[in-house]
Order: sequence, then structure tokens, then C-alpha cells
Amino acid sequence: MRFVRRYYGIAFVVALGVIALAMMLPIVMRLVVAAYIEPLVSDVPNTEVAMILGASVYRGRPSPILAERADAAIELYKEGKVSKILVTGDNGALSHDEVTPVRKYLLGAGIEPQDIFLDHAGFDTYSSMYRAREVFLAHSLTIVTQDFHLPRALWIARHLGLEAYGVVAEGGEHSPYDYFREIPASIKAIVNVFTDRQPKYLGPTLPLTGNGEETWY
Repeated sequence: MRFVRRYYGIAFVVALGVIALAMMLPIVMRLVVAAYIEPLVSDVPNTEVAMILGASVYRGRPSPILAERADAAIELYKEGKVSKILVTGDNGALSHDEVTPVRKYLLGAGIEPQDIFLDHAGFDTYSSMYRAREVFLAHSLTIVTQDFHLPRALWIARHLGLEAYGVVAEGGEHSPYDYFREIPASIKAIVNVFTDRQPKYLGPTLPLTGNGEETWY
């Protein structure tokens, strides 16, 4: 009986240690990439492209979170920090399209059509970064997303060999849950990077040096 109690005691301590380690991962990622996050667009180094990571859309329009990301990319473009904008998201079904509403939003803000590239198979953050490198042949990029998401996105991009910087998309309220869900997402990111997972779809290359309109449909 004493052995059993001791066994369960050790298992409990180990479980607590694993949970504590998992909770630390987003914090560690944030510390690792902190030097590549700029609070002001004016401080961001010039890169090839601004990447807008996917989020939900409502009735064919970007959700507030997605609009915040698009607004940050528009500012980068108009300040001359990037010459292209890459919109990545889930367009795995005709009824679910995270990228086309953003394209329309960017056009409405005066972005040149040929400078807007769409990645219809950015099903998660890792896939978006991998495809930016392999499909769109990006070498440097500036990621625009919310504070809770940016460290993980930057960590993935840098570990895939991209010269990546980040700008926080400001303007909205975010819940503690947004930060909490970064714990399992960070574990997934580490597994993906260190197993070199290949996204479900790659396909032909669509270089950022080309015409973005060719990627719209």
C-alpha cells in the first residue's frame, strides 16, 4: 500500500511538472522572439511582404480581429515598409473563405491589385509560414496579428528560416482565453517544427515577384 501511495505521489508531481512546463511555453516563445517585435510601424525593418494570418469572417466581411490585422498590413504597405501583402487563411470549402473578404477590404483601402497575394491553403499558422517559404518563395516578411498570437507565429517563421518581424494588430479587446489557448497551440507548433511537418497542400510556386492577381482564384 505504501508503494502504491508513493507511486501515485510521484505521478502527481510529474503531472504537475508537465502542466507547469506546458504553461511556460508561450512565455518562453515570447521571450525568444521579443527582439523581433516592434511596437511602431516606423520601427519595423523593410521586408518583402506583410502577412495577414487568417481568422473568422462574418457574412462575407472580415471579423474585427481580421480587420485589425488587415489595417496593420495596410499601414505597413502605405509606409513603404513592404511592397506586397500576403493574405493567408482557410479556404478549404466554397462555404468557408477567410481570404477573399480580406482581398476586397484591401482593395477598398487602395492597395494595388497586383500586390495582393492570396494563400487559400493556410489552414493553420505553421502551414501559412511553410507555404510562404515554399510556395510564395518569401525570404523576409512582417507578420501582423494580435499580441496573443504573434510570438508563436514569429517563433515558427524564424525556425523555418524566414527573416521575420512582427507588428501587433491593435484596436480590439481580447479575452484571457485567447492567451490560454496558446498553450496547446505552442505544443503543436513545437511538434510541427521539429518533425518538419509538410502542409496538406503545396502545389506550384507563386513567387511574390509575380502578379498577385494570379493567386485570387
